[in-house]
Amino acid sequence: MAREKKAQATSKNSALAGLPKKQKRVLGFMALTAVVTLGIALVLGAYAVVNYRYETTPNGEAAETVFEVPRGSGLSSIAGRLEEDGLIKSAFIFKLVTKLRGNEANFKAGEFIIVQPASMSKVYETLAEGKAVLYPFTVPEGLTSAQIIRALDGVETLTGDAPETPAEGTMLPETYMTPKGMSRAAVVKKMQAAQTKVIDELWETRQEGLPLKSKEEAIILASIVEKETGIGAERDVVAGVFINRLKIGMRLQTDPTIIYGISKGEPLYNKRGQRRTLYRSEIDRKTPWNTYQIDGLPPTPICNPGAEAIAAVLQPAKTDYLFFVADGSGGHVFAKTNREHVNNVNKWRKIERERQRQQRGG
Repeated sequence: MAREKKAQATSKNSALAGLPKKQKRVLGFMALTAVVTLGIALVLGAYAVVNYRYETTPNGEAAETVFEVPRGSGLSSIAGRLEEDGLIKSAFIFKLVTKLRGNEANFKAGEFIIVQPASMSKVYETLAEGKAVLYPFTVPEGLTSAQIIRALDGVETLTGDAPETPAEGTMLPETYMTPKGMSRAAVVKKMQAAQTKVIDELWETRQEGLPLKSKEEAIILASIVEKETGIGAERDVVAGVFINRLKIGMRLQTDPTIIYGISKGEPLYNKRGQRRTLYRSEIDRKTPWNTYQIDGLPPTPICNPGAEAIAAVLQPAKTDYLFFVADGSGGHVFAKTNREHVNNVNKWRKIERERQRQQRGG
């Protein structure tokens, strides 16, 4: 038998040997083509199977899962966790198709809601192109920069150390929607960019003849208006009072500037730990911010004003008022003359005395 096989092989080789070289090359090329074709067919078939599994939506009950992609996560880590959480069937296929399609670097950090059942293709689309779950961070108007930074430190969904306290009045108070994992420094930059945008836009539409030389001065005055009233309807009137005073060279004489010169805007307390009002000695103390003692505007803002306060300063109410005092209901009563103002102050003091009497129990 062995002799027969050897004889056949020898006969075959002899037959090939007898062929012209050109025919040998053609036969060799045909054989190679057949092998390559078979290989391509196998690869395409395998990819078709892989792609089918990647694109197919599995059976299952409808559900929503929050999946977090930490900042700096790699494809292997993401795929492995997706498989562990039962959100995809195969981490290997997920990684393979993602790499083949050149999408490896497209993942975003944050939390994403994956709606199940979902194909691996849909899961990828959610993590790479979907909107991350956002958390609100609200900055009330009138906070100082130091107070905002302290508030940032307490937000658990943010990362990284807070930056150094920014210059006073450079951040815009409002509600910011932030993804989990966003850095505190990035939030500060976002607030600063928002404030720059607001003042740039409003400055271009400012009222003519304002005694404000720059955007910085507008922010300073807006910060004073912000601290003087929390009632939106009053802001432009309060701004009008201060604008009128600046025009005639009258001192602003506003209590919040005294407080800023003493404590940089932190509340004042007595020895018993109770909130207190200003002492006469503090009103008489000269600081760079005490507008009872200095002319014009203080050197810096005294807080971070909101967009409405900035708008009020650049479009103040046109009024003859030069004075205002609290009216006992959270607002203010305005006056054109000092005599009117004194009467209003006396009414306010009477209200204060009555409140103190009631607090003491009659």
